[in-house]
Amino acid sequence: MKIYEDLELWDNLIYCYQLVDKKTAAVELIKKRLSEKPYDPRLWCSLGDVTNDDASYEKALEVSGNRSGRAFRSLARSAYNRGEYEKSKLLWESAMALNSMHPDGWFAFGAAALKSRDIDKALDAFTRAVQLDPENGEAWNNIACLHMIKKRSKEAFIAFKEALKQKRDSWQMWENYSHVAADIGNFSQAMEAVQKVLDMTKKKRIDSELLERIMLEIEGRVSVGFSQSHVSNDDSNHANSFNFESNVADANGAKGLEVDSASRRETEQLIELLGKILRQIVQSGGSADTWGLYARWHKLKGDLAMCSEALLKQVRSYQGSDLWKDPDRFVKFAHASLELCRVYQELALRGSSRRELFAAEMHLKNCIRISTEQHAYRKLIQNLELVTGLRTISDYALKQSLKKFMPES
Repeated sequence: MKIYEDLELWDNLIYCYQLVDKKTAAVELIKKRLSEKPYDPRLWCSLGDVTNDDASYEKALEVSGNRSGRAFRSLARSAYNRGEYEKSKLLWESAMALNSMHPDGWFAFGAAALKSRDIDKALDAFTRAVQLDPENGEAWNNIACLHMIKKRSKEAFIAFKEALKQKRDSWQMWENYSHVAADIGNFSQAMEAVQKVLDMTKKKRIDSELLERIMLEIEGRVSVGFSQSHVSNDDSNHANSFNFESNVADANGAKGLEVDSASRRETEQLIELLGKILRQIVQSGGSADTWGLYARWHKLKGDLAMCSEALLKQVRSYQGSDLWKDPDRFVKFAHASLELCRVYQELALRGSSRRELFAAEMHLKNCIRISTEQHAYRKLIQNLELVTGLRTISDYALKQSLKKFMPES
C-alpha cells in the first residue's frame, strides 16, 4: 500500500483498503480525493462500495451525465437485493446499454427480468450472456427453462444440450431435458436422461408421468405401425424375435407398406431401454404405478405370466387400510384388478391352470361387494364399463372354475 501511495495510484490504494477491511481509511482517502476531483464518477462509486450508500452511486450518475455503467450496475444489484426486481431490471438495461461486453451483467439483467416476470427480456439477456460466454451452463439452463415456459420444446432441447455440456451433475437439469426430449419425439434421449436421473438420485426420483407417456408412445407404435408376434425377452431363456408388419397408408391411400428397418430398430431399442429402466425401479421397490407399467411392458414382450405377476404386485400396492376410504385410489385398484383378471382369462384360454381364474373370481366378487358397501362405489359406478367388466370376468371365472367339477357329457 505504501508503494501505491508513493506512486499516487489512488484507485489501487482504495481497493487495497477495502480488501483489508480498513473502511475508515478508505472513506478518508476517497473524500480527500473528491475534494480535489468532485466530478470523478469513479470516486463516487468507490465511496458507494465502501459505505453501501446508494446516494453515492446516484451522485456518480449525476456527475457523469448518466454515463457511468458502474453506477448503474451497482444500483441495479442494490435494488435486486432489496427485492425491487422491476427497478433492478430497468437499471440493468441502462447499464448494458452503456457497456454490452459484460457477460455477468447480462446474466444479472436476465435474473432481474425473470424475477419481474418479463420473460422476453430475460430470454434476450441470457442469450446475450451465452453469446459472450458460451460455457455459462446456468445461462443455458435458464434459456432452456424460458423456452419451456413459452412452449418452444425444440429450442429448449437445444439449450439443455448446451447446458448439460457444462453442468452434467444436476439431476433437475436432466429431468427437464427428458421432458423436452419427449416433447420433440426424441424418446431415446428422453430415456437416457431418465436413466441419468435414476443414477444421480439412487432411484429415489422417479417420473411416473413421463414413463407413462413413453409407454403410451411405444404401445401406439406397436398397435398402429406394427404387428407383434414374438418379442425377445431378457427375463426368459427363450430366444424370441420381433416380427413387425406395416399398416401404413401411402400418399395415394394404398395400405400395407412395410415400415422401414430404421423405425423397427428404433422401436425395439425403445422397448429395451424402457424395460431396463423399469427393472431398476421395481428392483428397488416400485410403486403401484411402476408395477403397472412393468406389467404393460411384459405384455408388449408377449410374456403374460410375468405380466400377471407384475399386475398382482400392483394390486397389492393399492391395498391397505386407506383403500376403502379413498375413492380415486379404489378406482385405480379396480382397474388394476380388472386388467389382472383379463390376463388370467387369457392365460386360461391358452391352456394354463384354471386356478388363477378361481382366484380372480373370488377377488372380483370381493371388489364388487366392497365397492357397493363403501362410498367408493359412487365414484366407481360412474365408470359403467369398469363395473360391467368386473362382473363379466367374474361370471366367466365362475363358469370356468365350475367346469372342473362337472362331468363331461
